[in-house]
Amino acid sequence: MGFPERLIDGYRIFRDTRLVVEQNRYRELAETGQQPEIMLIGCSDSRVSPEVIFDARPGELFVVRNVANLVPTYSPTGFAHGVSAALEFAVEGLRVRHIVVLGHARCGGIRAYAESNAPLSAGNFIGKWMSLIAPAAASVGSPAGRPLAEYLTRLEQASTLHTLDNLMTFPFVRIAVEHRRLRLHAAYFDVATGMLSTADPATGDFAYRPQRLGSR
Repeated sequence: MGFPERLIDGYRIFRDTRLVVEQNRYRELAETGQQPEIMLIGCSDSRVSPEVIFDARPGELFVVRNVANLVPTYSPTGFAHGVSAALEFAVEGLRVRHIVVLGHARCGGIRAYAESNAPLSAGNFIGKWMSLIAPAAASVGSPAGRPLAEYLTRLEQASTLHTLDNLMTFPFVRIAVEHRRLRLHAAYFDVATGMLSTADPATGDFAYRPQRLGSR
């Protein structure tokens, strides 16, 4: 089985269209390095591409994606801290000014947690990873007596807000926020409608307010 033809076709389109327009920018980025002001933590879901949603140019977003757009709490021991390493580089190396946690509707990881699905493999990597949202689930309460879709939306949004709390457990993030060098934001994308909502920093409520990102 060879390299996916879909990717080859897509690259040809990129090469013949967007690369022609962005060639100078790519050369500049290659020579001077990247200096994005925004780190975006998104979900691996193929329907939620940050670069597409925000119409980002090369070099504008420093993106980390994982199942359900999660960040573990600060834990410097052990190895394989991929998200933490990216966070450290973004804040301390790139000196980003904003971190946006982008949750979304119909998240498979959130649904798997809510439904306590059987592990997909003996390693149960998804189950272990999704246990990070247990505090968010506790804040939402029991799903009993309410429509599943409504509960999942509440849990998706609560998990996104809880990730902001986890971000603040990292000393270098907390210090940057306290010194007003860094701002944290939570956003939520509805896959079906394409609507983006952001969280109010005071109430945690999500609403459609495209004119600005809610800060925390």
